[in-house]
Amino acid sequence: MATTRQAHTVWEGSLLDGKGVVSLDSSGIGEYPVTWAARAEAPASGRTSPEELIAAAHSSCFSMALSHGLAGAGTPPARLETKADVTFQPGEGITGIHITVVGTVPGLDEAGFVKAAEDAKTNCPVSQALTGTKITLTAELG
Repeated sequence: MATTRQAHTVWEGSLLDGKGVVSLDSSGIGEYPVTWAARAEAPASGRTSPEELIAAAHSSCFSMALSHGLAGAGTPPARLETKADVTFQPGEGITGIHITVVGTVPGLDEAGFVKAAEDAKTNCPVSQALTGTKITLTAELG
């Protein structure tokens, strides 16, 4: 069965001087301030950006896909720690995503883990939705 999730943003003002609030409607877990400065300048506490939200979506989706693939191969992970770095260049857009994953997977060697991580990078639904963006990966056992 297909599922649909919702979020919405209310924006006030111009791009450079305005501000907005993104609401995670489906879960109801919060509202988060967004600004152009949060997107194009150094990160600051108390506000987010579309790129940070993409990084959250990608790291969680990748972790789920990798966990599923490892379990299906008979080597379920004890722990996966995944970070996604989404790079935004004003005037160009999102120029790349780098995923870093460190796993604890009993019974699996480094080569097997890297192979499973590459498969998850290619096949997780968020990676597939972002096929126009270069996605790189660093994977290692911890």
